[in-house]
Formats: sequence, C-alpha cells, structure tokens
Amino acid sequence: MTDEARRGDLVQIHVVVLRPEERTANIPDCTKAVPYEAWVKGFLLDESARIGDPVRIKTFAGRELRGDLAAVNPAYDHSFGKPPVELIRASLEGRDRLGGAA
Repeated sequence: MTDEARRGDLVQIHVVVLRPEERTANIPDCTKAVPYEAWVKGFLLDESARIGDPVRIKTFAGRELRGDLAAVNPAYDHSFGKPPVELIRASLEGRDRLGGAA
C-alpha cells in the first residue's frame, strides 16, 4: 500500500467529530473519556498528500469533508465480527429441538 495520494485517488480520512469534553454527560464514563471519531472514504480534492496530512475529500454522497489522510486506496475489510458463543450454542440447541434440521 502506498502512503502518497494524488487528486482524485480514493482515500480514507480520520476525523475527530467530538473531543472528550464535548461529549454528552449521558454516556458511560469510559465512553466520555475518548473522542468520537470517524473514518470516511472519498476522493482526494488536494493536488497530493501523504499519510497524516490534513486533506479535503469528496465522499461518494457528494459531501466535502476535511480530515487527516489515513489510507490510500483503502480496502473494504468490514465484517460482522466473531460470532458470539451464546448464538452458536443457541443455534445448535435449536437444531436439536427441530430434530437436526439444517
């Protein structure tokens, strides 16, 4: 993966949406202690930039945002995470109750 982007490249930026002191009091202390952050993908509007540089992007929805360049040509690596053990057990129990039906 490269760490330099040119105008029009697909990139990902990091934005601090709310600093800890700006967060509402109605959330757990462990949540209030950290910033509310976003990582957003879009197309670089600046001529060029390197990882960590402040940049402007245009998102797929057409919004212009500012943030720090986090990735160039970012991969789509999202998932639903690891399955909870309780759901696996419930699935097996449900199959047993249904007579082993898949």
